[in-house]
Amino acid sequence: MKLLTSILLVFFAVGIEAMAQPTKVILDTDANNELDDQHAIAYLLFNDDIFDIQGITVNATYNGGALPAHMEEAQRVVTLCGYKEGQIPIIPGASKDFKEILPVLHNADFDGKPAVDFIIEKALSQEHEKLVIVPVGTLTNVALALAKEPKIASKIRVIWLGSNWPDPGEYNLVNDTTAINSLIENRQLEFEICTVRYGESTGTAAVLVSVDEIRQRMKGLGPQLETPVPGRHGGSFSNFGDYSIELFEKIGDDHRSLFDVCALAILKNPRWAQPSKVPAPRLLGDSWIEQSGNSHHVIFWENFDKEAILSDFYRSMEQAQTREEP
Repeated sequence: MKLLTSILLVFFAVGIEAMAQPTKVILDTDANNELDDQHAIAYLLFNDDIFDIQGITVNATYNGGALPAHMEEAQRVVTLCGYKEGQIPIIPGASKDFKEILPVLHNADFDGKPAVDFIIEKALSQEHEKLVIVPVGTLTNVALALAKEPKIASKIRVIWLGSNWPDPGEYNLVNDTTAINSLIENRQLEFEICTVRYGESTGTAAVLVSVDEIRQRMKGLGPQLETPVPGRHGGSFSNFGDYSIELFEKIGDDHRSLFDVCALAILKNPRWAQPSKVPAPRLLGDSWIEQSGNSHHVIFWENFDKEAILSDFYRSMEQAQTREEP
C-alpha cells in the first residue's frame, strides 16, 4: 500500500510539474505599425516564465513601411528588453497578401518563406502540447504555413488580434482579407479571435491608456542597458520603459489602446475576457456573413477586463526592473 501511495504521489507531482510548464508561443507581428505591437513584445518577453518563446515572426502592413522596418523595430524592442541579438529568433515573413503568394507557395523561394517554414518546423516538432501562435498583425504568415503543410492544423492553436466582428473593417483584417477564410473554415484548427471594435467597450480597444499614465508608470522600467539603443523616432534609450514613453508621445494622441497585449493576456489568464463559441462565419469582401447553421465553430473573445490586464502589464514591466539577464 505504501509503495502504491508513493507511486501515485510521484505521478501527481510529475503531473503538477507538467501543468506548470510554460506555453510554447510564436508571436507574429507587424512591429513597426503603431505602438501596441512593441508593448506586446515586451509583455511576452517579461513573462518568459509563462511563455516558452519560440520566436517572433514578422509581416508588413501598409502603415508601418516595408518589411525591413518591421524587422528592425522588433529587434529594437527585443534588445531593449535585455536580450542579446540572436537569443530570440526574429524571422522575416510576408510583405504581400495570401492570395498573391499562394500560387508560388511551393516554389524554391517565395515572399514570406523564412517565417512560413519556421512556423511549420516548430509546429511539426510538437508532440504532447499545441504550439500557440499569436498573430497581432495580418494572418498571412499563418495562412501560408497551413496551406503549405496542412498537417500542422491539429498541432497549433491560433489566437488572432483582429476584426470588429460582427461588424466589417479593422486594420489587421483589411491588410489581408484573403487569408482569414482559410483559417476560419479549417475544422482541424483551434482558431480564436480577439475582437477590436473601435469606440466600443467590448473589444480590445477598451484597454485604453493615456500618455500621462504611461509617463508616470513606465519611466525607467526594464533591464538597464550599458549601450543605448537608437529609437524609431530618434534619440537613444537604455530601457524599454523610456522607449514606451517616446512611442506614446510621438503617436500624437492623448490615449491609445494596447490592443495586442490583450491577445497574450488572455492566453496567460482566460478569465480576463469572455469567450463566445460562434458558428464559423465567412468573410465576403471586408464584411462578415453569419452562418448560424454551421456545425463548425470558432471562438470570439470580447469584454476584456481592462483593469486586470493593465495591472498585470505594469506588474510585468516593474518585475522586469530587477530580472536577471535571460
